[in-house]
Amino acid sequence: MDADLAEPRASLLLVEDDRTLGPLLAEALGDAYEVVLVRDSHSALHVTLTQHPDLLVVDRGLPDGDGIDLVRRLRRAGVGAPVLVLTARGTLADRVDGLDAGAEDYLVKPFELPELLARLRALLRRHGDDAPTVAVGTARLDVESRTVTRAGGAPVDLTDRECAVLAMLARRPTRVFSRDEILAEVFDPHDTPNTVDTYVHYLRRKLGRGAVTTVRGIGYRLGGV
Repeated sequence: MDADLAEPRASLLLVEDDRTLGPLLAEALGDAYEVVLVRDSHSALHVTLTQHPDLLVVDRGLPDGDGIDLVRRLRRAGVGAPVLVLTARGTLADRVDGLDAGAEDYLVKPFELPELLARLRALLRRHGDDAPTVAVGTARLDVESRTVTRAGGAPVDLTDRECAVLAMLARRPTRVFSRDEILAEVFDPHDTPNTVDTYVHYLRRKLGRGAVTTVRGIGYRLGGV
């Protein structure tokens, strides 16, 4: 397969303040993921809300607070990307706190890289195309009921095809999909690329013009809902 046509790798935000471990781990994970490394909660929150990584690895002992507090803030903001807490704090109470805060997994240092990679693959599988809900910016898309719910707002009903288009964009929020890709994934063989434009229009009418972003000359990607 041509490298330009290969499926983009999942993006990973690594939140680690250790100036030795952070770059080493980022390099090791870079063989499998597009990695962004930050060293504090403030930067992590900004990157997550603007770049929408597919998953996060978060240390607890950050210079501006506990990584668990960062996880809580992300969940309150509607971020649904899976989080693995990677920390030296390994008591039962520590692990329970991390999972109760909204993390999906908790791995104690020291660790073996193959185990970390296996856990990350498992997280992506569990939150992949079969996941019943998908983060859409700060809102949530329930694929089964075909509804989008914003914090404090009433659910917005979608048709089957509107839901399918939005779910395709939301599962890879940083990727730009061409009209032909969306057409092949969601619509029937007799439909045309103009059909994609029509359903993007429907989504914007229901969710706001910013729900889907047009990337001129390429296609569409998820916007902000």
